[in-house]
Amino acid sequence: MNEDNTKNDIVEVAPVAEVSAPVIPAAITAKKNFRDFGNAPRDGRKNDRKPRREPRAKPEFDQKIIDIRRVTRVASGGRRFSFSVSIVAGNRKGSVGVGIGKAGDTSLAIEKAFRNARRHMITVKTTKDMSIPHDVEAKFGSAVVMIMPAKGKGIVAGSSVRDVLELAGIKDVTAKLRSGTKNKLNNAKVAIKALGMLKLKPIKS
Repeated sequence: MNEDNTKNDIVEVAPVAEVSAPVIPAAITAKKNFRDFGNAPRDGRKNDRKPRREPRAKPEFDQKIIDIRRVTRVASGGRRFSFSVSIVAGNRKGSVGVGIGKAGDTSLAIEKAFRNARRHMITVKTTKDMSIPHDVEAKFGSAVVMIMPAKGKGIVAGSSVRDVLELAGIKDVTAKLRSGTKNKLNNAKVAIKALGMLKLKPIKS
């Protein structure tokens, strides 16, 4: 009896629960599909990527602001303010100039001054080693400057005269301001005037 009972007994096994896939939020799915669409090849070609921007070309002329002032003009409606900017511009290869620009905005005044400096540029007559051939002295307004060649000393100068010499590309010179004025614009203009008086051969007295 016991053997028959054991044979007829059926062992019931609990069904195994099916493992369902994790539920992914719709927002994540949409974001993934968007990324896949952006990276997907188009028309069987490789990924279309925008070419890198080429580096900007270096400007032909360097510039330096030597003076910036806020000026006032009295009109019938009251005072009107504007900016006056003085700039030295040069290519460090013998060309240099000084310009002035006035405008209600600083950036516009700088742009005007740069255009004015380019319009009034001079070409300095230099030696092979980018020095000056002889001593020169000039006067502009109350500013007086003397520029002399000084081999192996670099640029020995002060105020805005140094800026003019550097942007002109001149080397191994000494400049002395023989006046007491501190007007940077006049000092730059007298340096330009002195450089314009240079000749390839020294002047014999």
